[in-house]
Amino acid sequence: MLKGVHQKLEPQESPAFFVRGPSPFSRMMFFCALSIVLMAVDSRLNYLAQFRQTFIAALHPLEMVANAPSEWGLNIRQYFTSHNRLLVENQQLKQQAVEHKVMLQRLTTIELENAHLKTLLKGNAPLIPKAILGEILHMGRDPFSNVVVVNRGSQHAVEAGQAVVDAQGVVGQVTRVFPFSAEVTLITDKNLSIPIQVERNQLRAIAFGEGKSNTIDLPFLPTSVDIKVGDKLVTSGIDGVYPAGLAVAKVTEVRQSPDSPFAKIISTPIAGVNNHLQLLILSMPTPVEPLPANTGEAATAATVATTTAPTQQVKAKKEKQHAPR
Repeated sequence: MLKGVHQKLEPQESPAFFVRGPSPFSRMMFFCALSIVLMAVDSRLNYLAQFRQTFIAALHPLEMVANAPSEWGLNIRQYFTSHNRLLVENQQLKQQAVEHKVMLQRLTTIELENAHLKTLLKGNAPLIPKAILGEILHMGRDPFSNVVVVNRGSQHAVEAGQAVVDAQGVVGQVTRVFPFSAEVTLITDKNLSIPIQVERNQLRAIAFGEGKSNTIDLPFLPTSVDIKVGDKLVTSGIDGVYPAGLAVAKVTEVRQSPDSPFAKIISTPIAGVNNHLQLLILSMPTPVEPLPANTGEAATAATVATTTAPTQQVKAKKEKQHAPR
């Protein structure tokens, strides 16, 4: 009798939440397919761009807090730098400054002569591009791209497409801009190309990044091309983005194969991205207005008129002297 009472008083098990729902594996496959579809639609229509901008701007304070310990450690390490080392560096910099001033005296004279000649030829003197000083916050999180993030964004008048350099040469180009930061694609990235010329013989070409090998390739050049190991590559300036004459890379290897009509030319970047934190973001160059087509003709006509006028006056005087009285 008591055994039956105890069996009636036992609590009943609660029913399962999904009685006849799909299996966990089916739900996982469904959500994976949904995620892939949403990513494909976003890459095609870019409908989450504004949300991404807002989300990154909201995470900026957290990023600053996360980077605070490393910045504190760097400041403490700089504070405890040896005093004697600073004195030696200060003395060396003073000596270099004196030497550079002596060199700049001749450079200033040459620049003044160049500006005077361009004024005579009615040309436009090149303007030195303005620059914004920035610091590298961290490397890009994509393992398949060479990208760094700097602490300057749209709030600091940074735009996509601006060239980025350091004290040694070209670092890369601004590709994405956020309110308080920007992504800089390095010249070693596969998706970035830069017009260059060989400093020794002014040979122009297009340089492409090689990805994680941190090298630069000069493709589609014939095996007879005049490029040697040790040649310095500088920007040609024909793209309107990079000012002409900036150091890009140095040729380290030239391979020629009888099976290919093209030479394999590999160079190493000169800029020290892994050694420095400070970068310069150059402003976009201002397009130079071309001279009018009739400027040369007008100048030639004026020169001819100026030259022929005295000649005609001399001829008139001679005719007047030999005329019969």
